Amino acid sequence: MNSLPFKVDLTGKVAVVTGGAGVLCAQFVDALAACGAKVAILGRSLESAERKAAEVVQNGGIAIGVRADVLDKASLQTAHAEILEKLGPCDILINGAGGNHPMGTTTKEYLFQEDLAEKLEDVVTFFDLEADKIESVFNLNYLGTLLPSQEFAKDMVQRSGATIINISSMNAFTPLTKIPAYSGAKAAVSNFTQWLAVHMSKVGIRVNAIAPGFFVTAQNEKLLKNEDGTFTERAEKIIRNTPMARFGEANELVGTLLYLVSEEASSFVNGVIIPVDGAFSAYSGV
Repeated sequence: MNSLPFKVDLTGKVAVVTGGAGVLCAQFVDALAACGAKVAILGRSLESAERKAAEVVQNGGIAIGVRADVLDKASLQTAHAEILEKLGPCDILINGAGGNHPMGTTTKEYLFQEDLAEKLEDVVTFFDLEADKIESVFNLNYLGTLLPSQEFAKDMVQRSGATIINISSMNAFTPLTKIPAYSGAKAAVSNFTQWLAVHMSKVGIRVNAIAPGFFVTAQNEKLLKNEDGTFTERAEKIIRNTPMARFGEANELVGTLLYLVSEEASSFVNGVIIPVDGAFSAYSGV
């Protein structure tokens, strides 16, 4: 990753990052390790998690890769036991696992009458959305945040500097076209962030969220870029509605992360969702 915008002292802290091998959360892993934290990278693919951990170790940090499914309580319990044995109790939890599913997505931004009449195979309307795919998106994002919080917050009670950081989205503020499942799921993550912040406020655990704007990741690259590398129509629309007129870079989330994990910097910041979006959420379009 690029050099840190600033450093905070996380020496001796244990950070657990779900989805830690992904494009955005891999940056979080690097930043936390560079600040002295011992990082557990959780993922469904042990190979990917261990590969990222090896990269951190090669750069002088402390990290382990751990297989875990954020929707499987038994899997999370097993991962927790391994982390306790190898690193110690969790101080920082980053709930980074999430994503969308193509079958929770409509083909077009708007419903047209002819779409119902013609029944084209390559057109998915609102009425074609599959309940199980919508449920899978909701579960991955919402339960995939709630269940790890249930498991690892047990370590955090009355620990100095304990904090949970969830990953919300621009969708949580205003739903984007085509993706009702993902938008609803991320709105639920923001709501849960506020709920959990209140619920945990008497035992010393702060809970906040970062809401990234538009960043090119492995999950959305095909939606945003054509095969020749040019932007798709949807990507062009995003750029037009982002006053800073570009996509974010993954490292541009790191400063907000470090601010939120630092007890010295944000000890009274609790229950907030911080947009990092180039003013997308502030722009009305006119």
